[in-house]
Amino acid sequence: MNTSGPAADDVRADGLHMVPFRGLRYVPERVGSLAAVTSPPYDVVVRPDGLHHLESADPHNIVRLILPQAITAGTRHRKAAVTLDRWLADGVLAPDPEPALYVYEQSGDGILQRGIIGALELSTPEEGVVLPHEDVMPHVVEDRAALMRTTAANLEPLLLTYRGDGNGAAEVIERTARSEPLLATTTEDGFSHRLWGITDPADLAAVSAGLAEHQALIADGHHRWATYLRLRAEHARPSPWDYGLVLLIDTARYPLRVRAIHRLLNRLPVADALAALGDGFRVRRVEGPLSTAMDSLESAAAEGNAFLLAGDGAFHLLDRPDPELLARTIRADRPEAWRTLDATVLHSTLLDHVWHVPDTPEEISYIHDTEAAVDQAERRGGTAVLMHPVREDVVRGLARQGVTMPRKSTSFGPKPATGLVLRSLALD
Repeated sequence: MNTSGPAADDVRADGLHMVPFRGLRYVPERVGSLAAVTSPPYDVVVRPDGLHHLESADPHNIVRLILPQAITAGTRHRKAAVTLDRWLADGVLAPDPEPALYVYEQSGDGILQRGIIGALELSTPEEGVVLPHEDVMPHVVEDRAALMRTTAANLEPLLLTYRGDGNGAAEVIERTARSEPLLATTTEDGFSHRLWGITDPADLAAVSAGLAEHQALIADGHHRWATYLRLRAEHARPSPWDYGLVLLIDTARYPLRVRAIHRLLNRLPVADALAALGDGFRVRRVEGPLSTAMDSLESAAAEGNAFLLAGDGAFHLLDRPDPELLARTIRADRPEAWRTLDATVLHSTLLDHVWHVPDTPEEISYIHDTEAAVDQAERRGGTAVLMHPVREDVVRGLARQGVTMPRKSTSFGPKPATGLVLRSLALD
């Protein structure tokens, strides 16, 4: 790392260790607008429509790096690396003059969120510093690893949360947010984004001390965190690969929203899904529109496991699963909070036992946007399984027990906009 990072013989404290880095940022004069070059995180972009929209927004939109398009995976990753090098050579992207931590703020839809972006020292779940709460899909980790390895860059920050105590880190963040930002933009979703740099040694020391006694929960970015750990293992230590780009949010000050991630069963028509249920669940047809049907799901989920199926022009509410069916299909060696998760029941009971749908990219797509899930199910003749979100306290409680939830169980937000600051490992 740079000279502001740890020396080779430093020993990390028990808590979070975040260091400054020279951020790569768009040069405003070289792009149409900062808003036009940003993107949601790679796994939130609805493909293909959303991808095409972002690509056409500006020729330098960050989606050309995080989701490069080509026939083969290797070609895609090389294309991203070539594009990144060209943008640097052309002055579209440029490194900041000195290492910094970055205060990031986004606001909109009744939310104000502030946090700090930096290079966080990596740790395994066993070390108890950064806690995952979801399983990951190996093919996604492999793809992200190949992209990071080829570009030698962290292209977008993970979203991590911690519970602060009003320490020096919070004071620095709030004071910095009262100064003139490095950049400010409003994206088409109506959210405003601002970014500041922290370079003062005293402020950096205050942030470091304020984080040193805390652990963090991965809110969004489990696959990229697993990717960071894989790439760290590939390099002799110490190296820049010992760190990964993250946004840390103190949820004691700025609570996040927790939303569900829906499933699209690409090859299972709704009629077949309903026919296979037998007496395992109560099934009721509920009236639309979508918002009304989701209200019905929320009411049912308050009483127990519930799912909403869509894709045939109607909505079908599944609830009150047969206890004997659950007992036969859900493993008994996990905490009750895990056994009763909707995602656990969906994967262990419905997907594995009732519908016999393997969890592969060909069979299941994971979609954050509810309307997009329904629209794609209707276009493909498949089934959208709409989910109700999990409470944050359940997520954090399981993570502290070292128990991971089924992959793509939660969606914390709002998520940071991708493209406001990047990290090149070549500069660290």
